[in-house]
Amino acid sequence: MQERIYDFIDKNEALAVELETELTRRPAVSPESGGEGELDKCVFLEGWLRRRGITRLERYDAPDPRAKGGIRPNLIATIPSLEDRGGGAGVSGTFWIMSHLDVVPPGELSLWQNDPWTVVVQQEGTAGGSRLIGRGVEDNQQGLCSSVLAALALVEQGINPVRTVKLLFVADEENGSVYGIDWLIKNQGKTVNGKAIPQFFRPEDMVLIPDGGDPRGETIEIAEKNLIWARFVTQGVQAHGSRPDQGVNAHLAGADLAVRLHYGLSIKFGERDPLFEPDYSTFQPTRKERNVPNINTIPGEDVFYMDMRILPRYSTGVVLAEVDRIVAEVEAQYGVSITYTLPQRVESRATPVDSPLVTLLSRAARDVYGVDTRPIGIGGGTVGAFLRNAGIPAAVWSRMADTAHQPNEYALTANILGDAKVMALLMIRAGAK
Repeated sequence: MQERIYDFIDKNEALAVELETELTRRPAVSPESGGEGELDKCVFLEGWLRRRGITRLERYDAPDPRAKGGIRPNLIATIPSLEDRGGGAGVSGTFWIMSHLDVVPPGELSLWQNDPWTVVVQQEGTAGGSRLIGRGVEDNQQGLCSSVLAALALVEQGINPVRTVKLLFVADEENGSVYGIDWLIKNQGKTVNGKAIPQFFRPEDMVLIPDGGDPRGETIEIAEKNLIWARFVTQGVQAHGSRPDQGVNAHLAGADLAVRLHYGLSIKFGERDPLFEPDYSTFQPTRKERNVPNINTIPGEDVFYMDMRILPRYSTGVVLAEVDRIVAEVEAQYGVSITYTLPQRVESRATPVDSPLVTLLSRAARDVYGVDTRPIGIGGGTVGAFLRNAGIPAAVWSRMADTAHQPNEYALTANILGDAKVMALLMIRAGAK
C-alpha cells in the first residue's frame, strides 16, 4: 500500500503545480491588508476538490462585512475511514491537517522577478523537481497542496484511512485567526446566522499544521511561549523645552519605564528552557508613537509598545503583576500617570513530547526523508496555540525553504511531494493497532 501511495504522489507533480498556480491566481489578502478576503480562493478550491472526487465538503463562514460576500470562509473536506462512511468522527477520533487560505500582500513589487500572482516554474537542476515562485506558494499553499495530494492518493486508489481524515482550510491566519480557527473553536456547538456549527474537535483528535518547519524537516513545533503585547500611555505635563521645571516630561518617564521593564522583567523571569530558541523569555520595547512634532517642547504624553514572549512556566498574570509594580515605581518617581492596554495576551499549552501525534510524525518523517526529528518550542504565535489551549494535540511541521513573506517566495515541488508522503503515512497509520 505504501508503495502505491508513493507512486501516485510522484506521478502527480504536475497536479501539484496546477493547484499551486490556480490558488496563487486568486489573491486571498485580508481586509486589514487592503484585500477582499479568501472567498474566491475558497470557492475555486471547493470546486477543484469536488471534481477530483473529494465530495464531502462543508463550509463554515465567519461574518465579516469588510470582506467579499461579507464572509471569511472556512472549508472542511472529509475522507472517511472504512468504519465511518456515515461521516462521524469514528471510534478513534479524527486526524486533521489544517492549512490556511489567506496570504500576505506581495510588498514592494520592484523586488519581485515576476508578477507575484502568477506562478513561475524553474527547474532545480541536479536536485530534481521544480521551484515554484509566487506569493503564497510556500505560506501556506505548500502545506495545503501536500495535504490534498496525500488525500487524493487514498481517495483515487480506494484506500481508506485508519481514522477519519479532515482537511481544514481556514481563513485569517495571517491576522490573528479571528475569523478562522479561533472563530471555529469559539462557535462550535452553536448556531451562527441560522446555521448549526458542529462540535468539531475532541481530545482524542490529532492536528497536523504544515505551516512551519526547516529545510530538512527535522523540527516538530509542539509549544509556544506565552505572549503579551502591551501599549503603555504615559501622561505628564507639556511645557517649553527651556522650562522643564514647569512641566512633567512624559517621554523621559516612558523611556525609563521601557528600560526598567526590559531589564527588570528579564531578570525576574530569567529561567531557561532548551526547548525554545532563544531559550529565555524576551521583553522588548518595539513601536513608538509620535509625541510632539518639534524639538523644543517637553511632551505631556508619550506612547510606546512592548512585545513579551514568555516561557510557559511563567503565567501572564504573574508577569503583569510585576509590570504593575514597576509602573507604580515610575509613576512615583516622575509624578506621571501611566496606563496600559493589551492588544494581545495569550497563554499557551504544549503538546506532550511523547504524544501519539509526535511519535507518528517523527516516524513518518524518518521513513520519507531519513531524518531524526526533535521537538521544539517557538516564540512566535501559530494557529496551533488555539487548538492546544482547547485541549487538542497539535504539531506544526513541514519541510520548507522558509521564504514566507519574502519577495520571490518559493516552494520546492520536492517538498510538496515529500510532505504529501509523510501526511499519507499518517493517514494510514494514525490509530492503527
